[in-house]
Amino acid sequence: MFKTIKSDIQAVFENDPAARSWFEVVFTYSGLHAIWSHRVAHFFYRHRWFTAARTVSQISRFFTGIEIHPGATIGKRLFIDHGMGVVIGETCEIGDDVVIYQGVTLGGSGKEKGKRHPTIGSNVVIGSGAKVLGSFKVGDQANIGANSVVLKEVPPGSTVVGIPGKVVRQDGKRLDRLNHQLPDPMVDSMRAMQQEIEQLRAEIKTLRQHMLDESRVEQ
Repeated sequence: MFKTIKSDIQAVFENDPAARSWFEVVFTYSGLHAIWSHRVAHFFYRHRWFTAARTVSQISRFFTGIEIHPGATIGKRLFIDHGMGVVIGETCEIGDDVVIYQGVTLGGSGKEKGKRHPTIGSNVVIGSGAKVLGSFKVGDQANIGANSVVLKEVPPGSTVVGIPGKVVRQDGKRLDRLNHQLPDPMVDSMRAMQQEIEQLRAEIKTLRQHMLDESRVEQ
């Protein structure tokens, strides 16, 4: 147990240059507090003391702003930076040496039973605000960009960005240019309306010309 606690603290120093002392890390880092609370809640969960497990997790959520379901399986040296708004689902599995930033959701995509949350490999970095939704694997050494929405499996060593998430780099090789322009439903709707208006104008012009030609013939 003490070896695990020590490795959790060491992970903070390895990933956060702002960490200055063990005292500061132990007493002020909410991500660390959430992980330690989860280890207690997970112990109760594995022994089927579900109410006690949820009670611990909810108390932790109240004080840290991080919600980790007691059923989630977390590996060694997980580092949650800042952490406010992080949500980790019941059947989520997280490998070793993973870094998660604030606002990340590791959730499900429906109401199905069984495994419904993602499996995160080792040495994965998940950027701020990213949403990883569904029962699939995010491979080792992968990077999920900030605010990305990932809905399908991510190969090992890949970088995923965008909505929905798209692999733009794999094993150090760039696969496609990153497009920062996100779809805008309002703009798309206005463009469609403009096209319809132009089409109607053209049809009215044609009808007017046809009526004018008919009147000339009658005269």
